[in-house]
Amino acid sequence: MLPRAATRAIRPSTLSPSPLHIRQSLPITSLRIRQASSSRRPPPPPPASSGRASRPPPPPKQPKQTSPGTSVGGGKDKTWKPQDGIKFGAQAMPSAANATNAVEDAAYKTPVDGTRPADGAAVRRDSPLEGAASPQEPLAQRLDADEPVPGSVRDATHSAQAAAENTPPPQDPSPQASEPEPAQAQQPLPDLRQGIPSTFDFEFGSKKEARTQQQQPSDQADDGVDITATPGTSEQREKKGDREEREYTRSAYETSLDRRRAQMANWLYASLLLALTTGSFYLARPFPAHEAPPTALAPEDATGWSPAKMYERARARLGHQLGYYTEPTFPQLLPEVPESQRQPFTLVLSLEDLMIHSTWDRKHGYRTAKRPGIDYFIRYLSQYYELVLFTSVPLAMADPVIKKLDPYHFIMWPLGREATKYEGGEYVKDLSYLNRPLGKTILVDTHAPHAKNQPENAIILSKWMGDPKDPHAGDLVSLIPFLEYLATMGTEDVRPVLKSFEGQDIAQEFARREGLAREKFNAQLEAERARKPKFSIGSLAGGLGMKAAPGGGAGGGSMVLADGSSVAEGLAQGKMMSDLVREQGQKQYEHLERQIRENGQQWLREEEEEAKRMMEGQMREMKRGALGWFGGGGGGGGKE
Repeated sequence: MLPRAATRAIRPSTLSPSPLHIRQSLPITSLRIRQASSSRRPPPPPPASSGRASRPPPPPKQPKQTSPGTSVGGGKDKTWKPQDGIKFGAQAMPSAANATNAVEDAAYKTPVDGTRPADGAAVRRDSPLEGAASPQEPLAQRLDADEPVPGSVRDATHSAQAAAENTPPPQDPSPQASEPEPAQAQQPLPDLRQGIPSTFDFEFGSKKEARTQQQQPSDQADDGVDITATPGTSEQREKKGDREEREYTRSAYETSLDRRRAQMANWLYASLLLALTTGSFYLARPFPAHEAPPTALAPEDATGWSPAKMYERARARLGHQLGYYTEPTFPQLLPEVPESQRQPFTLVLSLEDLMIHSTWDRKHGYRTAKRPGIDYFIRYLSQYYELVLFTSVPLAMADPVIKKLDPYHFIMWPLGREATKYEGGEYVKDLSYLNRPLGKTILVDTHAPHAKNQPENAIILSKWMGDPKDPHAGDLVSLIPFLEYLATMGTEDVRPVLKSFEGQDIAQEFARREGLAREKFNAQLEAERARKPKFSIGSLAGGLGMKAAPGGGAGGGSMVLADGSSVAEGLAQGKMMSDLVREQGQKQYEHLERQIRENGQQWLREEEEEAKRMMEGQMREMKRGALGWFGGGGGGGGKE
């Protein structure tokens, strides 16, 4: 059962017909109850019985209730005040509502007062809001007072609440609505392990697209012609819009300091251009008569103002300046030595893969192998040639190997990378810098580009890779007869001789030619013996114990070898001149080896002591110079 106050508040007899007055006077609880009860219709009244009244008489009409503090017709103010207090007891409150309640309690006995209805009385248990008379529709429902006024605050509140409850929007009946939209939720999440990705396209790309869509309706001309029908026009407008967003006037953000810097940069560019132009004309100037042009410049290009000649002169001068880095350290790599104090021929030998071979591995590190027969090659040819070691590695790295390879210094002049010429990415061994005649200079190497400036003076052999059983290991020793022949036979120019062996194995070809010469010599010797008389003055003198005069042999003349033996006697014995020279060379080599075995260690000790004395002398000179500098105020010449 509802309280009496709620029942009284919603009775039709006590309500004002004005919807505004009802909305202002009714409490919130009554509005909620009326809203809930308005959704269903009241049940029909029970059938009337004979002899009894079907419903109690209607209650007396009460005066109209107004809001607290007001009265209709000038009545007394019945508003409760704190000084009135609260009275408890069975005494009824002096109000018109108590009379109405009493009548209702008499007509409708409820369990509230603990009594039961009288026999035959109609008891209504469905709702106290319905009277015995015909059901009445609530005034608020009849006047539609609970519905919000369109456009009011209440209507806006209801709409916002419906949107907040994720009410699905109505389906678009257009054909495009049936097409499935791409599911953006299926896109993979960004990989944040490499940093936070850029959201520029997400933030600004969508704005650009929305702006483009907003501009599309304005693309229609007033006359109904679509100005976007031309292909590429929209793309051009989009690019133009992007440029308008990014472009700005630099002068609006340029300070006075920036302008000064720009002005200084312009002056700097102008100065560089002027210096470049002046320098180009200076390098391209003609060579005067007293100035020798570079060797790389043709004589006809030394003068004249044609563009080609100017370019050649500038190139020659610039190349001459860069020659500090590409040319050998000195224009004359070997010192001037009188020909009477040195061998007439010069033999230039390479180091890597010709005399030695170096390898490296994790177990042993760097290891160097010496080519078989290299000691014999160096010591034997040292009596005919001025030996020069020319390597393409730095001399500081090659010097320890040279000391182990040639401890007795049969190689007179070691040269390293500092003496090479760098051309086209190759280290070239230019023999013109040796200060020796090219007609009597021979280069033995394993890399052809090293001798590309003087290929006619070079002998190129196969590389030796450190294997003693390599078939090419003996190629160097097999060259000894040929090199010996060139040095002892009085060859004026070695280049034509080397040209005749071009494309052939020099050792094998020389052995073949020597064999043919030997056959010819033996045939000539047999012919001379056949023509010679059995009895002659020479034979008679020999029989008497007298020696024939020098030159009495066949073709020998008065030539005498180093050991005092006559060449004529050797030829008479069937020996060629090369055989006699080789015998003398072998004797000299054996004598040299005997000297090394007997005195080699003493020579090494003396050399070491001499090097030690020189080092001590240099230290004394340095000490004397330092004392003189401190004692004499920076000047030399001080005493120890």
